[in-house]
Amino acid sequence: MTTAVRVLLADDEHLIRGALAALLSLEEDLVVVAEAATGPEALAMARAHAPDVAVLDLQMPGADGVKVATSLRTELPGCKVLIVTSHGRPGHLKRALAAGVRGFVPKTVSAQRLAELIRTVHAGNRYVDPELAADAISAGDSPLTAREAEVLEHAADGAPVAEIAERAALAEGTVRNYLSSAATKLGAENRHAAVRLARERGWV
Repeated sequence: MTTAVRVLLADDEHLIRGALAALLSLEEDLVVVAEAATGPEALAMARAHAPDVAVLDLQMPGADGVKVATSLRTELPGCKVLIVTSHGRPGHLKRALAAGVRGFVPKTVSAQRLAELIRTVHAGNRYVDPELAADAISAGDSPLTAREAEVLEHAADGAPVAEIAERAALAEGTVRNYLSSAATKLGAENRHAAVRLARERGWV
């Protein structure tokens, strides 16, 4: 008999995570070895249990699924990552693929289909939901530089320029320049609109 695929489940919605764990445990060749509710917890569990496949929610407290995937790629290169999301925005998919994620699917996928996809990525193959892929292609690439995107992220909670500058370790004038440049590129009237637009497209 083949060895069961060891799975880590990370989702901050306890009910969804618990239901998935219960359904996946019905599969003879899959075993859920750990669960996590936040990005940092997912990393800690991965280090402790060395799963074959990590099924990560895209949006989690502490660190999103893509950031966790980036860390896992370095620390546990043998662990394949499958991201499930209710926020299938184009930029998220591109970031995920750049981080080495092997699967990217919406949360509307059935547990049975998810089990199939866990096997798919474990076998070394890649699966991206066709609709999410089509949206990503039609949306094009982000016009923002890495620094502009970072500054916009720091500005997302409405923090004043001085606070953003402190978070990003930049001068206030530099922060203003980045925010202005980002708003111009996105055709936004101000930085708040720029943050909203960039988030809608998954660019931050």
